[in-house]
Amino acid sequence: MEDCVFCKIAQGKIPCTKIYENKDMLAFLDISPVNPGHTLLIPKRHYATLLDANDALLAKLIKATKKIASAVMKGIKAEGFNIGINNYKAADQIIPHLHVHIMPRFMKDGKLWWRSGKYKEGEEMRIAEKIRKLL
Repeated sequence: MEDCVFCKIAQGKIPCTKIYENKDMLAFLDISPVNPGHTLLIPKRHYATLLDANDALLAKLIKATKKIASAVMKGIKAEGFNIGINNYKAADQIIPHLHVHIMPRFMKDGKLWWRSGKYKEGEEMRIAEKIRKLL
């Protein structure tokens, strides 16, 4: 995609701090890291969201995610990591190009996520049924 920042990074038109690259994907350090070592993994070909990518690419993406997450953990001596894929604006996807966040974590890093909620009476079963019907 012509105006996509991540496509420009994949094409070498915008510099990045490269971590890993193969013919299908590129990993680089996030410029606004949750913690040092926060890495983004992108397919070189443009896919707006996870739902737009084909299954073969997604299999390669998850294998690369595992490889990179292991290296990030060892490289910066992280105690854990989170994997995130934001899809669409409502989920805080800022750049509409599929990307995996590999975020190293430490026991006392103070990073918090969203708070969990609870279902109302009967709501859990109704929602589960709606979803199951679409599978």
